[in-house]
Amino acid sequence: MSDEQKKAPEGDPTDATQWHVVQKGETLSKIAAKYYGDPSLYPTIFEANKDRLKDPNLIRIGQKLRIP
Repeated sequence: MSDEQKKAPEGDPTDATQWHVVQKGETLSKIAAKYYGDPSLYPTIFEANKDRLKDPNLIRIGQKLRIP
């Protein structure tokens, strides 16, 4: 596996992760409803972004979140 294949963050076309940039008024629940159709699935997004989020209630406008 090449070095480029090992780095799968945001620019890798083979990485199926979607990305979402937080907009004014959004919550993890609203984002979960948008992508999954169910706001109660917000912990899925929180778990995928634990390196960026310490509290699911504290997201910032402009933050880029993984949507698994």
